[in-house]
Order: sequence, then structure tokens, then C-alpha cells
Amino acid sequence: MSLNRAYLRLPLARPRAARPAKPLLSARNIRSHSLLTSLCSSPARHARVLSTSRLLLRGSAISDASCKLYMQEAIRQRSLRDPEGFWMEAQQAIDWIEPPTRALEIPDPDRPHKVKWFPDGKLNVCYNALDRHVRNGRAQQTALIYDSPVTGVVAKYTYSQLLHRVKQAATMLRSNGVKKGDRVLLYMGAVPEAIVTMLACARLGAVHSVVFGGFASSELAKRIEDCCPVVVVSSSCGIEGMDKTVPYKPLLDGALQMCKHKPQKVIVLQRPRLVAELNPGEESWQDAVDSIPDSSLYHGYEAVMSDDPLYILYTSGTTGVPKGVVRPSGGHAVVLQYTMERMYACKPGQVYWSASDLGWILGHSYICYGPLINGSTTVLFEGKPIGTPDPSAFYRVMAEHKVNTFFTAPTALMILRREDPHGEYRKKYNLAHVKAIFLAGERCLPEIQRWWARHISGVDDTGLSVHHIGTPVRNVVSDNWWQTETGSPLTGIQVGLSEDGSKLPPIKYGSAGMPVQGVDLRVLRIKDEFDEDTEVDAHPEEAARGEIGNIVIKLPLPPGIMNTLWNDDERFYKAYFCRFPGFYDTGDTGMVDSEGYVHILSRADDIINVAAHRISTSSIEEVVVEHSEIAECCVVARPHAIKGSVPVVIAVCKHHRPWQTVEQIKDDIVASIRERVGPFASVYRQNVVFVDRLPKTRSGKVLRKMIRSMISCAMHNLSSQCPVPTPATIEEEAVKAEVWSAIVAWLETASESK
Repeated sequence: MSLNRAYLRLPLARPRAARPAKPLLSARNIRSHSLLTSLCSSPARHARVLSTSRLLLRGSAISDASCKLYMQEAIRQRSLRDPEGFWMEAQQAIDWIEPPTRALEIPDPDRPHKVKWFPDGKLNVCYNALDRHVRNGRAQQTALIYDSPVTGVVAKYTYSQLLHRVKQAATMLRSNGVKKGDRVLLYMGAVPEAIVTMLACARLGAVHSVVFGGFASSELAKRIEDCCPVVVVSSSCGIEGMDKTVPYKPLLDGALQMCKHKPQKVIVLQRPRLVAELNPGEESWQDAVDSIPDSSLYHGYEAVMSDDPLYILYTSGTTGVPKGVVRPSGGHAVVLQYTMERMYACKPGQVYWSASDLGWILGHSYICYGPLINGSTTVLFEGKPIGTPDPSAFYRVMAEHKVNTFFTAPTALMILRREDPHGEYRKKYNLAHVKAIFLAGERCLPEIQRWWARHISGVDDTGLSVHHIGTPVRNVVSDNWWQTETGSPLTGIQVGLSEDGSKLPPIKYGSAGMPVQGVDLRVLRIKDEFDEDTEVDAHPEEAARGEIGNIVIKLPLPPGIMNTLWNDDERFYKAYFCRFPGFYDTGDTGMVDSEGYVHILSRADDIINVAAHRISTSSIEEVVVEHSEIAECCVVARPHAIKGSVPVVIAVCKHHRPWQTVEQIKDDIVASIRERVGPFASVYRQNVVFVDRLPKTRSGKVLRKMIRSMISCAMHNLSSQCPVPTPATIEEEAVKAEVWSAIVAWLETASESK
């Protein structure tokens, strides 16, 4: 009997009573009218969705007797009711050196956030990603496809070839003193050698820390100083476009000059476009790794405890000091194996492509480790959705490499929609083989998701809120939600559970799907009496269905989620577990609707308080991007003397000449927001600002915090030079100056009363 069917045979838990629903619109609970309409109106359309399993947050995941229980929710209920049995079955898909005898352990009941998964198990993650597949008949299967339109290179590596390359890199690291528990820092772009080095570290039991190539010297220095690497592996440069080269070596040299800690060795991958000058004692990758003969290779691999760190991945901290998220080896391997086929519908031997960089969590989980642990083929893409060479890049890669599952950020779709609104480039390619397309990184606005689905699958859902998955499952476009801290999805639609679309929850546009296995998701009410940044809510209250609140996960957390911050266990507790005792604070706000779908609306600091009305910036953005002349936008708060804050819409028009004037577009936007969100949103035409580009991180997220800071500073100082520090993650610094100039020009004419 398969694991999934075994789960479904288990009895369901007894339902608990749901708390009475609060009024949908109140001073404490304001949402987009369009979102409410999609959830509450048109009974004929939404009667079909009412069969979706209902998540009662006060219990766990319970469905009404009259509702159909989808496989995903039945599996999740079992995982919450019997975590020991559930995860002991799931871990059997991993090859252990010493198999675990139990699933979880909480050493200190007073610290329930410190859970150990598979505590007595020993494994090697690299062995699970490579060796076992070579031994089990996949030696000649393609493991890695490197597709680099910026250099004109497409290279393929079989599992056997990739294993050989990893053994070479592991041999080099050992010869330079790297041993189990030591750190190795990577400062590279989307090149195969980065994946090779990551796996080589895992092979030795060393802990790698990948820093996105191109980070400023000061930011790179903070990470070197924090993790104290024995070896630094860098590229000579990064290639970020057909004609854009970023020198990495000078940035690395600057960082090392700032650091007290000095690595024992620096290895530099010399890229032909820009060969770097090496300092004494430094060595090129070509000499240090490529030249190692077979007779000198290290063929072993180290056994590590399940709770031992696999890697450190730094994420931004509110104090300016980066947080080093530590990923436990065993739990991460189990969850990645579990999600590849069930969540992402990619079987061993099939092709999986995440259009991300290795410096971000998506690159770690679902470019490097997840697909390889699963025995799939992973695509490493060095390019952009446009300009490499045109907006057909994504479609070409999917078609040329027969991609089964594709993963990208909603921002990439916004860019494609702006450049190719009618999908003309899409028409050149046959994508019938694509089973599923997943989105994550930011909330995907319904209009963007519908546009992508229309041009990928040919299904026009204009104006609809729900898409029913057909049979067989093909070209599904689904949002899912997770974080650097979690390492794998917390919510989504688990497309791989069945080929029968009727057994899968429908796609609800604008939602992030439903909670997945091991995730006991709750929504806690926002309380006016608490300072959300500092206070502890000792008596949190759960929000009603449809009420916006703080998204939290009830402890214990499922396997694979971070188990500490590097060298800072106290900060780990205070940042994520202190505010709501017994829960993991995700830092996101949102709601669970009446059908159990999770809507992640914004980060907690992106909620705008307008005259005591809490408004999610996402609810306004959803309305703005539906305008025919708007390509993308972001909404931030502007301080206001009377109302506290009012929304400011920062928008980008489509590249073609608008058929309306800018003033007409402003009027349309304001009218739509008044109708769909409400007059209380206080969006005025004076607070609609047009820019040529939005500032974004290299992973595609809009830098809303920077824009908020710009507006706040400009209200007191209309200087020609922006006083706001440049975020280390910004993709293009020139955009910051453009937006600052637009904000200054706007504030010189905008009235304070509006």
C-alpha cells in the first residue's frame, strides 16, 4: 500500500466548534472588496468550492461532514495527529547511515521551539543527492542542465559526471584543511561550480554559506566575520545580462580587508569574460580543482547527525546585522524528498526548473538539493526573463529541456506581462509537457496569475476567482508560500498527489493554497494595545474566518525548518517565538477564508493604519494592477498629520503609449479603489506616483521598506541626494535614484491634506 493511501485510511479527528465570525468589514478588519467578493459572492460559481476541506483554526484541520475532504487535508490531519508515525514513514525515502528510531524529540519542555527531528539518525546529504542514484541505475541520467543565454553555453552533467566533479571539489577542500563542522563561504553566481561546491561541503560534513554574488564588500564582510569560513570560493565576475558584467573579485578583496577573520584559502573560478588578478596564496578553480587526477580523489563521505547543520543562509535583519538561518541536515532532506513529487509533481527522471539564484532559499532547496535528492534533473539558468535575449527566454528553456515543473517569482510574471502583454512570444513554443508552474516570493496578485494561466494553458479565467484543475493534471499555475526560515512550503496546492484533478483543491486566485503536512497554521488577532515589535502577547486570540491577523504556526514546527540562528540562539528565540508563546511568528499578515484557503497579504509592517482602519497594501495593489495601462505597482504608507497614514501608489505604466492620459489613469485608480476597497482607504489622485521602474532585490521582491523610508525622509528633506542607505540586496542601484527623484518631484506638489 502506498504511503498516501495509508494516510487516507486513518480516522478523522472530532471537529471543534468554530468561534463566531466577526463582521467582515469593521474598523479592525478591512480588506479589499474584490477579495471579499471573490470569497462571498456569486453562489452558483462558489458552490463548487464549498466542498473544499475546512480548516478550523481553533482545532487543527477539520472538515464539515457535508464537505469533501481532499487528499491534501486528510494527509495533513494525520501528520498533526500522529507526527511520530507520519514522519517515521516519510523518512524511509532517505538513505540513512544509521536510521533514526524516533521522529522527534523536545529535550526541554520549557523550550518547545527547540525540537529535534530524527535525533539519533545519521546520514550524508550529498550521498542522498548523488551516490545512491549512481548506484541505483541513474549514473547516465542527466542530473544538471546549465543553460546560460548570457554566455551562449548549454552544458549537461550526468549523475556520474556530477559526482566526479563533487569528489574533485571535496578533495580540494580537504587538502585546504576543511573538516566536518567547518564553514565554507561561496561568493558566486548561477554556475555549475557553485552547486558542485555546495555538494562537496555536504559530502565532508562542512557547512556552506552561499552569498549572492555582487553583494557589496561591507555586507559580504559581515557574513565572513559571522561564520568564519576556512575557505572562500568565488567567481571572478558575475554575468547579469548580455552586456552586463559585475566584477566579484574586487568586492571580495574589499570585504577581506575589512574582516578580522582571514580564511585559510581563497579559490577563484576564472570566468573568460573577466579574468581576475589573484593575490599571493590564492588559487584558481581551474588549477585547484579541475586538475585533480582520478588517482588522488577522496571517495569517502562523512556521517552527520540529523540535527547537524547543512548550511547557513543569511537573511536580512531589522538591526542591520544579517540573521544566519541554520538548516538541519536530516529533516531538510526528508521534507525535500517528500515535497518534490507530492507538492511539485516532479518524479525521478523528470526535469525541474527553478528560475532563481543559488544565493536564495529557492536555489538551495529546489535547484540544488531537492531535485537531486529526488533523482530528477535540475536546470540552472543564468539569465533573466527578458533581455536574454527577449521575453521568450522562459518559454524557450521550458520547451527545449522538456521541463515538467517550473518555479518562478510573481515579479518575473509582472515583467513579462509588461513586455509581452498578449503572450506573442509564448505562441512560438509547445509547452504541452509542462505539468505544473509554481509561484512564490511575494503574493501573486490574481490578475497576474490569471494572465499567466491564460497564456500558458489557454484557459481564460478573466473575472473568475477559482480555477478547477482538470484531468489529467497539466499546466496548473499555483501560488505557494514559504520563507527562508522554513526551507520548504508551508501552504500550497499539492498538485502531485493525484492525476485526477477532482481530488485536488481548486486553485483560488490570490490565495497561497492550503496548509501542508505538519503545518498547524493559525491566524491571531491583531490587538491595538500591543506594540507589535516589542510586546509579548501572553494570551493570543485566534481570529475569525476571513479576519486579517498575524499568521503563526503552532509548535512543534515540522522537520526541515531552521533550528537556530548561527551563533545567536537568543536572537532565534526573540525574533520568532517570543511574541506569541507557543507559536512561530512568521512576520506575515493574512487570513484563512471560509473554504480553508490561506491568503498571505503582506508583511506585518506593510499594514497601513488609516484613521484606525487597518488596510493591507496587497488589497490595494490587487485593484491597481487590473487597470489596463498598469504593468506593476507597490503601495506604501505616507505619514499623515490627521489620519496617521495614507496609502501612496507607486505605479509603472506599460511600455506602450497609454491610450489614456496620466491624469485619467489616476482618476480611474482612485475610483476603483473607492469602489472595491472603500472610501476609508483614503487613496487620492495626489498620492498616485508614476515611475519608470520599481526598485527590487535580485530575487525580484519590491523594496517597499526602502520606498517607505524615502517618503518619510523626503517629507522633511527634499534633497537632490537620497539619504536612505542602499540595501545590499538591490538589483540595480540606479533605480533608487530614479525613484527618489520621482518622490521629491511628487512631494513638491502634493498637498499635506491629501
